[in-house]
Amino acid sequence: MPAHPVTPLLLAVDATHEFGSLALARGGTILEEVLLNSPSGFGHILFDRLSRLLAGHGLKPESIDCFAAASGPGSFTGVRVGLACVKGLAEALGKPALAVSNLRALAWFGSAPLRASVLDARRGEIYGAVYDAAGALAQPEVVARFPVWLESLPQGAMEFVSTDFTPFRDALAGTRFEGASVVTAPRALAGAIARIALSAWQNGEIADPAALDANYVRRSDAELFWKE
Repeated sequence: MPAHPVTPLLLAVDATHEFGSLALARGGTILEEVLLNSPSGFGHILFDRLSRLLAGHGLKPESIDCFAAASGPGSFTGVRVGLACVKGLAEALGKPALAVSNLRALAWFGSAPLRASVLDARRGEIYGAVYDAAGALAQPEVVARFPVWLESLPQGAMEFVSTDFTPFRDALAGTRFEGASVVTAPRALAGAIARIALSAWQNGEIADPAALDANYVRRSDAELFWKE
């Protein structure tokens, strides 16, 4: 296996929600992060925006050492678009690629030993998971109603991380989490995804583009084929 570049160049893509993002990172330094907003989806704009990002830094796709994609949860179509983009580029260029959960990327913005990541899953449900300070799962990723999920969370001081916790804050009243800290993460998650992917790659995690897989966190076939 060839040695990793000392300061590898990473390109990260998140197309899983209405607000997606791209990030270009040199080692652990984010060179540029771009927030994208496309309510109609990213399939028709993603490669153009990627080309602009690389051109702005005088780079070509073959300059990238490793690719990373947000694997979800989120829009089924968006998850597939982002993964297909990264997988196609990595396979064509013979480069490694990794997929990173959006919930794990959210947890990256926390600071507590236990970080409960929350994303709106619509239909009155949330995607949620608990991570520790090292980014390891402390409680599996699930889709559930927020009050039910709260009851399942482990003991200990809990910090909630979300891009918008407003719809859920009132549900903390009267629970053991009433005084819990809440961290508002940015809508652009690609930078965090790039940093997590870099660490995983350097620690020897599989970076085979063919192994990239979607992370829908859905519980039934009916939900899996639900079209937003």
